[in-house]
Amino acid sequence: MSRIIMTAGIKGAHKIAKQAEEILSRAIEEKGKHCKVEFPNTGYYMPVIYSMTGRTVEKLADFEEVMKEVKDLLPALVDDELWLPYLGPALDAGMATLFAEEIIEACKYLIGPNPVDGIWLGAADDIILRERGIQFVDGTAPGFAAIVGAAPDVETAVKIARKCQERSLYVFMAGHHNGTTFAEQLVEGGVDLGWDTRLVPFGREISAAIYAAGFASRVALTFGGVKPGDYRRHLLYNKNRIFAFVVALGKVTNEWYATAAGVINYGFPTIADSDIPEVLPTGVCTYEHVVSNIPHSEIVEKAIEVRGLKIKVTEIAIPVTVSPAFEGERIRKEEMRCEFGGQRTPAFEWLRMRDMNEVEDGKVEVEGPDVDSLQTGGKLPLGVVVEVAGRKMQTDFEPVLERQIHTFMNEAQGLWHMGQRDISWVRISKDAFKAGFRLEHIGKLLHGLYHDQYSNILDKVQVKIITDEQKVVELRGTARKVFAERDKRIAGMTDEDVETFYSCTLCQSFAPNHVCVVSPERPGLCGAYSWLDCRAAYEIVPSGPNQPISKGKCIEPTIGQWDKVNAFVLKTSGGNVERMSQYSMITDPMTSCGCFECIAAVLPSTGGIMIVNREYPEMTPVGMKFSTLAGTVGGGNQTPGFIGHSKHYIFSRKFIAAEGGIKRIVWMPTMLKEEIKDAFAKRAKELELAPEEFLAKIADETTATTEEEVLEFITKANHPVTALDPMF
Repeated sequence: MSRIIMTAGIKGAHKIAKQAEEILSRAIEEKGKHCKVEFPNTGYYMPVIYSMTGRTVEKLADFEEVMKEVKDLLPALVDDELWLPYLGPALDAGMATLFAEEIIEACKYLIGPNPVDGIWLGAADDIILRERGIQFVDGTAPGFAAIVGAAPDVETAVKIARKCQERSLYVFMAGHHNGTTFAEQLVEGGVDLGWDTRLVPFGREISAAIYAAGFASRVALTFGGVKPGDYRRHLLYNKNRIFAFVVALGKVTNEWYATAAGVINYGFPTIADSDIPEVLPTGVCTYEHVVSNIPHSEIVEKAIEVRGLKIKVTEIAIPVTVSPAFEGERIRKEEMRCEFGGQRTPAFEWLRMRDMNEVEDGKVEVEGPDVDSLQTGGKLPLGVVVEVAGRKMQTDFEPVLERQIHTFMNEAQGLWHMGQRDISWVRISKDAFKAGFRLEHIGKLLHGLYHDQYSNILDKVQVKIITDEQKVVELRGTARKVFAERDKRIAGMTDEDVETFYSCTLCQSFAPNHVCVVSPERPGLCGAYSWLDCRAAYEIVPSGPNQPISKGKCIEPTIGQWDKVNAFVLKTSGGNVERMSQYSMITDPMTSCGCFECIAAVLPSTGGIMIVNREYPEMTPVGMKFSTLAGTVGGGNQTPGFIGHSKHYIFSRKFIAAEGGIKRIVWMPTMLKEEIKDAFAKRAKELELAPEEFLAKIADETTATTEEEVLEFITKANHPVTALDPMF
């Protein structure tokens, strides 16, 4: 190993360790040793320290023991003549650096400067981890680039970021070069930052790079099933599963060297634009450890090569880039060339199955004026009709595939889509228009992505784009009739109508015991899979995580148990779950993985339950926040009195039917009440409950924050639960 890197890394580690010691001393002086310390709304303490050592840091005093470990790891300060042919001392210094940086950033949350400031986001909370971390498991996100420093100019920064987005990579940003940061360059270049665009600015100091390492650690803990303190397995998981790398832009300081040495432990190499010594032999990383002097035009491709990352890029012949990284892109009014729908003009989108001889694959028709006819800021009606044919296509798949129009259109840079069916809203940006994007390209985009994603069931796809208002209104009326029929068919489906349920085991990578059993009246607990979705997924990938389950003989209809479902659950859970009830949260409830939208928990003294959604960050009447509850309920646990579930399941007729259904709900956050109120009202009417009156009898954080307060509230309100038998 280069003596310069060895020396610089160890010097940098000592400097960062000293900073950690100083800020910890100030924090203890100001807040006291017993002051609680955490990254807000996260469940893994200090994730790097926790994953590597198993230490549960909960108060400032706990950091004192960590600092001892930091000092034990630090090699002695060295002069510039030191040379060793192995990485050991530098890797130890690097790990000490990561521990020290975690101390620094955690103390900032207590005594400042606050890591969350302006564009800087600080630590990703558990909601983000669940939503984004799973993408590193299912391949939606092939990896991430940790970019430190700044490009030589704004234009170069934007090009590097776009290349990462094109490859669906996340970009985590930290550190500055001569006071300039990569993130600030992107803002100056008009680029949207945030988790939605996969361009995530953690902080302007190099210590903020710990949030990238912490995210990788939390993915291993959450989705990899790696136990805290099992550092060897943890590091191997990251090397083999989390394809990350560091891109160093600008002068590499001693602190950068130290941080880079830290993440080399994870198998993450460093690729630099500057002339620094290289570490080319393989060993810890898959290939080279440090590669330098890479031109900016080649640095992303070189980093992907060195990391051993395989990227799939769907080639679609349109003049803008297509990637899932653009799904979160926003097009504001001042950035908009033109728009369609959004209650400004008539608009709809409709996918329908046709006979094979009625579809010409790849055909795209535009009927009506194109965007060239509009001035900047102009509006047009828009009808998007996708006609598909395939030997395995079924009419039941239509709504499943139709919902992908939203996802697919948002993958095109400069094309923004919201809504579905007859409430769609589309914008095209000025930049996309300037690049040559026109309406026909929407059709080419949809054709390419439908074939890419659904080739197992689709043989032909053709697209009609209509902007003639009379024709749009006419076809919209026809489509609305189809939508109504679909709703009637799907809404009318009951568990009794089918002999087959479907499994979902996508999350078994991080919850080995968990099996989600999806039925027409109980969607997947993540909210992403309905019974029809699972059936479509099985048709697309017969060997995938969604398998048919024959119900078999009904053992107990009230709680929802069938002999063949139990047999499937027993086998698929590895023998850990013997029985599973589809309709009960008390008797053999379904296991939970951790991706649930909501958690329901019994409040014993009230005779009812509370429901908390993932977005609600505050304390709940059960005495735990969502993140703490998730740790108790998730991981494939079968926990009587607690279940994870989707929002849609709340207004299902089978929602905890064995215990009395929605009449048991005594507390929900106001945000959840507002979100589900329309569907909830419909279900309340079916039970002959006055919807508004019943909803008002359900306590929320404005009326009760403890179980005792909930009991007092529902008693005064004469909540229906007071007339029900006890749950246990």
